[in-house]
Amino acid sequence: MKTSIGDTNRLEAVFASSPENERISRVTAAAFAAVLNPTVEELSDFKTAVSEAVTNAIIHAYPEGRGEIRLTLERKKNEVTVHIRDFGVGIADIKKSMEPLYTTREDQERSGMGFTFMEAFTDHVEVESEPGRGTCVSLTKKMGGEKWNIPVR
Repeated sequence: MKTSIGDTNRLEAVFASSPENERISRVTAAAFAAVLNPTVEELSDFKTAVSEAVTNAIIHAYPEGRGEIRLTLERKKNEVTVHIRDFGVGIADIKKSMEPLYTTREDQERSGMGFTFMEAFTDHVEVESEPGRGTCVSLTKKMGGEKWNIPVR
Protein backbone atom coordinates (compact mmCIF):
# COMPACT_ATOMS: atom_id res chain seq x y z
CA MET A 1 0.00 0.00 0.00
CA LYS A 2 1.16 3.53 -0.74
CA THR A 3 0.17 6.78 0.90
CA SER A 4 1.21 10.36 0.36
CA ILE A 5 1.07 13.41 2.57
CA GLY A 6 0.00 16.84 1.40
CA ASP A 7 -3.14 18.52 0.17
CA THR A 8 -4.47 15.20 -1.03
CA ASN A 9 -4.11 11.96 0.85
CA ARG A 10 -3.83 8.85 -1.30
CA LEU A 11 -3.76 5.13 -0.66
CA GLU A 12 -3.25 2.40 -3.22
CA ALA A 13 -3.69 -1.35 -2.90
CA VAL A 14 -3.31 -4.12 -5.45
CA PHE A 15 -5.05 -7.45 -4.92
CA ALA A 16 -6.19 -10.58 -6.71
CA SER A 17 -9.72 -10.70 -8.11
CA SER A 18 -10.82 -13.10 -5.39
CA PRO A 19 -14.29 -12.72 -3.82
CA GLU A 20 -12.82 -12.44 -0.31
CA ASN A 21 -10.96 -9.30 -1.39
CA GLU A 22 -14.24 -7.46 -2.02
CA ARG A 23 -14.80 -7.32 1.74
CA ILE A 24 -11.25 -6.15 2.35
CA SER A 25 -11.56 -3.36 -0.23
CA ARG A 26 -14.90 -2.23 1.23
CA VAL A 27 -13.48 -2.02 4.76
CA THR A 28 -10.32 -0.28 3.53
CA ALA A 29 -12.40 2.33 1.67
CA ALA A 30 -14.59 2.90 4.74
CA ALA A 31 -11.58 3.34 7.03
CA PHE A 32 -9.98 5.79 4.57
CA ALA A 33 -13.21 7.85 4.35
CA ALA A 34 -13.88 7.73 8.11
CA VAL A 35 -11.38 10.54 8.71
CA LEU A 36 -14.00 12.89 7.20
CA ASN A 37 -16.47 12.08 10.01
CA PRO A 38 -19.22 10.95 7.63
CA THR A 39 -22.72 10.18 8.75
CA VAL A 40 -23.61 6.50 9.06
CA GLU A 41 -25.66 6.82 5.87
CA GLU A 42 -22.81 8.45 3.91
CA LEU A 43 -20.35 5.77 4.97
CA SER A 44 -22.81 2.96 4.25
CA ASP A 45 -23.57 4.38 0.79
CA PHE A 46 -19.87 4.72 -0.01
CA LYS A 47 -19.10 1.16 1.13
CA THR A 48 -21.97 -0.18 -0.98
CA ALA A 49 -20.78 1.67 -4.09
CA VAL A 50 -17.19 0.45 -3.63
CA SER A 51 -18.46 -3.08 -3.05
CA GLU A 52 -20.46 -2.99 -6.30
CA ALA A 53 -17.50 -1.70 -8.32
CA VAL A 54 -15.06 -4.25 -6.92
CA THR A 55 -17.59 -7.07 -7.34
CA ASN A 56 -18.05 -6.06 -10.98
CA ALA A 57 -14.29 -6.26 -11.51
CA ILE A 58 -14.09 -9.66 -9.81
CA ILE A 59 -17.06 -11.15 -11.69
CA HIS A 60 -16.77 -9.57 -15.13
CA ALA A 61 -13.13 -8.62 -15.78
CA TYR A 62 -11.64 -12.08 -15.56
CA PRO A 63 -14.32 -14.62 -16.55
CA GLU A 64 -11.72 -17.34 -17.19
CA GLY A 65 -9.80 -16.99 -13.93
CA ARG A 66 -8.15 -14.49 -11.64
CA GLY A 67 -6.35 -11.27 -12.36
CA GLU A 68 -5.19 -8.09 -10.70
CA ILE A 69 -7.37 -5.28 -9.35
CA ARG A 70 -5.93 -1.93 -8.30
CA LEU A 71 -7.81 0.14 -5.71
CA THR A 72 -6.74 3.78 -5.40
CA LEU A 73 -8.33 6.06 -2.80
CA GLU A 74 -7.87 9.83 -2.79
CA ARG A 75 -9.16 12.20 -0.14
CA LYS A 76 -9.19 15.97 -0.48
CA LYS A 77 -11.10 18.27 1.85
CA ASN A 78 -14.56 16.66 2.25
CA GLU A 79 -14.41 14.48 -0.86
CA VAL A 80 -13.27 10.91 -1.40
CA THR A 81 -12.61 9.39 -4.81
CA VAL A 82 -11.95 5.73 -5.37
CA HIS A 83 -10.64 4.27 -8.61
CA ILE A 84 -11.14 0.54 -9.18
CA ARG A 85 -9.03 -0.61 -12.12
CA ASP A 86 -8.81 -4.05 -13.64
CA PHE A 87 -6.78 -5.29 -16.59
CA GLY A 88 -9.34 -7.77 -17.87
CA VAL A 89 -11.71 -8.11 -20.81
CA GLY A 90 -12.98 -4.51 -20.75
CA ILE A 91 -16.43 -3.23 -21.67
CA ALA A 92 -17.41 -2.93 -25.33
CA ASP A 93 -20.49 -0.74 -24.72
CA ILE A 94 -20.22 1.30 -21.51
CA LYS A 95 -23.58 3.01 -21.97
CA LYS A 96 -25.36 -0.35 -22.37
CA SER A 97 -23.51 -1.86 -19.39
CA MET A 98 -24.77 0.96 -17.16
CA GLU A 99 -28.43 0.28 -17.94
CA PRO A 100 -30.42 -1.17 -15.02
CA LEU A 101 -30.82 -4.96 -15.15
CA TYR A 102 -28.14 -5.40 -17.86
CA THR A 103 -25.64 -8.18 -17.16
CA THR A 104 -23.13 -10.12 -19.19
CA ARG A 105 -23.26 -12.99 -16.71
CA GLU A 106 -26.73 -14.41 -17.18
CA ASP A 107 -25.25 -17.81 -16.26
CA GLN A 108 -25.03 -16.54 -12.68
CA GLU A 109 -27.64 -15.00 -10.43
CA ARG A 110 -26.74 -11.37 -11.17
CA SER A 111 -29.24 -8.53 -10.99
CA GLY A 112 -27.45 -6.10 -13.30
CA MET A 113 -27.86 -3.26 -10.81
CA GLY A 114 -24.19 -2.58 -9.95
CA PHE A 115 -23.80 0.67 -11.87
CA THR A 116 -27.28 1.80 -10.82
CA PHE A 117 -26.30 1.42 -7.15
CA MET A 118 -22.95 3.16 -7.75
CA GLU A 119 -24.76 6.13 -9.29
CA ALA A 120 -27.38 6.23 -6.52
CA PHE A 121 -24.86 6.10 -3.66
CA THR A 122 -22.15 8.48 -4.91
CA ASP A 123 -22.01 12.00 -6.31
CA HIS A 124 -20.16 11.11 -9.50
CA VAL A 125 -19.42 7.93 -11.45
CA GLU A 126 -16.98 7.74 -14.34
CA VAL A 127 -16.22 4.62 -16.37
CA GLU A 128 -13.32 4.23 -18.77
CA SER A 129 -12.81 0.96 -20.58
CA GLU A 130 -11.12 -0.58 -23.56
CA PRO A 131 -11.97 -4.11 -24.73
CA GLY A 132 -9.08 -6.45 -24.02
CA ARG A 133 -7.27 -3.90 -21.84
CA GLY A 134 -9.49 -3.42 -18.81
CA THR A 135 -11.77 -0.99 -17.04
CA CYS A 136 -11.44 1.83 -14.52
CA VAL A 137 -14.48 2.85 -12.47
CA SER A 138 -14.08 6.09 -10.51
CA LEU A 139 -16.54 6.99 -7.75
CA THR A 140 -16.59 10.33 -5.93
CA LYS A 141 -18.54 11.17 -2.80
CA LYS A 142 -18.61 14.28 -0.63
CA MET A 143 -19.09 13.59 3.04
CA GLY A 144 -18.60 14.64 6.60
CA GLY A 145 -16.01 17.24 7.53
CA GLU A 146 -17.04 20.47 5.84
CA LYS A 147 -20.73 20.39 6.75
CA TRP A 148 -19.85 19.75 10.43
CA ASN A 149 -17.15 22.44 10.40
CA ILE A 150 -14.54 19.87 11.34
CA PRO A 151 -11.07 20.68 10.03
CA VAL A 152 -9.89 18.01 7.61
CA ARG A 153 -6.16 17.58 7.15
